[in-house]
Amino acid sequence: MKKNCAPSCDAALLATLTQPEQALAAKFLNRSQLEHLLDDWLFWSRQEQRPPEGAWRTWLFLGGRGAGKTRAGSEWVSALGRYGRARRIALIGPTFHDVREVMIEGASGVRALPHTRPDFEASRKRLVWANGAQAYCFSAEDPESLRGPQFDAAWADELCYWAYPDETMEALGHGMRLGERPQLMVTTTPRPIRALKRLAGAPDTVMTRSATWANGANLADDFIAALRQRWTGSARQRQEVLGELIEDVEGALWRREDIEAARTREHGEFDRIVVAVDPPASVGANAAHCGIVAAGAWDEGWRRSAMVLADASVRGAMPNDWAQAAAALARSLGAHAIVAEANNGGEMVRAVLQAAAPDMFVRLVRASVGKRARAEPIAALYAQGRVKHAAAFPALEDEMCCFGAEGFNHSPDRLDALVWALTDLLMGGAQPRLRLL
Repeated sequence: MKKNCAPSCDAALLATLTQPEQALAAKFLNRSQLEHLLDDWLFWSRQEQRPPEGAWRTWLFLGGRGAGKTRAGSEWVSALGRYGRARRIALIGPTFHDVREVMIEGASGVRALPHTRPDFEASRKRLVWANGAQAYCFSAEDPESLRGPQFDAAWADELCYWAYPDETMEALGHGMRLGERPQLMVTTTPRPIRALKRLAGAPDTVMTRSATWANGANLADDFIAALRQRWTGSARQRQEVLGELIEDVEGALWRREDIEAARTREHGEFDRIVVAVDPPASVGANAAHCGIVAAGAWDEGWRRSAMVLADASVRGAMPNDWAQAAAALARSLGAHAIVAEANNGGEMVRAVLQAAAPDMFVRLVRASVGKRARAEPIAALYAQGRVKHAAAFPALEDEMCCFGAEGFNHSPDRLDALVWALTDLLMGGAQPRLRLL
């Protein structure tokens, strides 16, 4: 390698290196060589971010938040497309918005990499490389869209946060039929859902794992500090930061297995739909989530059953904003009422909701017992098979499967809204019950 003096190396490029690396680069590399080195993913990436060796069918990359999963997936797809190793690639994310804004156009997306960029044809939802390789976009909200197309590679991002993980993975599996050995890469922060455990247990799956800390050099210091403060010593730290696949938390009122068993699209004819709101105690950017959950109920023989339809909870919103979110959800579902907890805000809660939804009946409810006492009867209804989930609601289900366990110390805002909705639908809400004698 040609020896050059320090001034020949660009200061901006050198600033991205550690001091020992800067000294070596300045001594031995010119600008062109340094740029080439900085663009060399195999040189800079960590071992767990590189494609595994061997004849694998699925590469499962589990990582904490900010662990570099998206960059690893983008680099893998980019290499397949640029070198023609795959001609038809599927890109699947939780929604189309996630595919475009994270997997394709995001800071670590395919088109943000320092390589030859493919063209993005938004109208056809696909990337096209100059050599003819193509990558098609799919949303996990619509598993049926994967029936018919065929691929020789696929990248599935944030599998554990898909609305229909089992159905989507099954449809994708039928389409992985081109080439000598079709390959799938899955990048996700883990949750112990059935689809992930099935992939992890397959004999042709290779798993790599990365904690958030491993990518600390590329993350803001206050982000790392916030994670340490919020989750150190908790089960959430193992899942959200260390990227571990953890099973049910001892002492929690719900189990993952039971919630997954309750997931279905089949239900009776709803005779009542409500949107429940658990307002935050404070307002502004630092406010907790405002829980907003919708559910519907119907009579099923001798008993009444319910289905959770949506989780539209928002964080850091002003009262008018969360009221508008609740009103929009109620209108979209044709809800019969909005049920809101009045402990935090009283008549202000009614006022902002009625202003946002003047055509909607708003009923205030007040908590007279603790959160656990309110949640336990609802957990019993789940155990009886009387509550279903229309889709996967990852954030809500995480709260359910941690609530009641030792060390659970944050406000379960989504869960509170769920409890209010199901209490209204299945337990008569706060209305008195009368018996005719």
